[in-house]
Amino acid sequence: MSIPLLEYQPSSQNQRVAGYEVPGEDTPYIYRLEDCADLTDIEQLIWAAYRQVFSEHVILKSSRQVNLESQLRNRAITVRDFIRGLAKSDTYRRLVVETNSNYRVVELTLKRLLGRAPYNKDEELAWSIKIATLGWDTFIDTLLDSEEYDRSFGDNTVPYQRRRFKDRPFNLVTPRYGDYWRDKLETDRYKWGAVANFMDMARSIKIKPTEFTVVKTDDIQIPDMTRETVASGTAASISSSSSFPLR
Repeated sequence: MSIPLLEYQPSSQNQRVAGYEVPGEDTPYIYRLEDCADLTDIEQLIWAAYRQVFSEHVILKSSRQVNLESQLRNRAITVRDFIRGLAKSDTYRRLVVETNSNYRVVELTLKRLLGRAPYNKDEELAWSIKIATLGWDTFIDTLLDSEEYDRSFGDNTVPYQRRRFKDRPFNLVTPRYGDYWRDKLETDRYKWGAVANFMDMARSIKIKPTEFTVVKTDDIQIPDMTRETVASGTAASISSSSSFPLR
């Protein structure tokens, strides 16, 4: 028996309201399969999907999914199936899933597949439990088959960032720069405030033990501390015949 998805609520009702932003340079271009008249348009759609799911930093030859591209060019699969294949690929697993905690994986995947950030920490927790109990592939299928995805993008539209008010576009956020992956890589490097840093510093200090000189007291000559005599050979003395005035 699988654990049901925890209930969560958007932080604001504005999350459910369509935006009224004035179109500008930040307005994303929408790629639809039905708008593709030739192979050139399909190629642009394919690369838009790569940029959205894999990020613009990692569009490499080794990251391409040739079989999925061929099926999409022949229109044997939908854009939704193409996005599903990219999210389940070894490239996405290596770049995103294996380098982050489940909470950050949920955040990045919602941004790239649903085009929005998580509503709050409750949503991140709910989906992270799904990943832990049902696995990664089921999590992807649940997102892509959801009513929200169907309403926002349908079968033939490449996901895009639906609301952009500030910060960088979602597809430019590199998952390997997160705190989780940074701390995982820097276990051998200096981190401010870590106790291990003090221990390493203490071990690196070379302590030179103090060397003591052994002193023998058998042949010590004690010097004569008496007062010297006057030149006549008689000891200096104080005359007791001094008279003092009487009162």
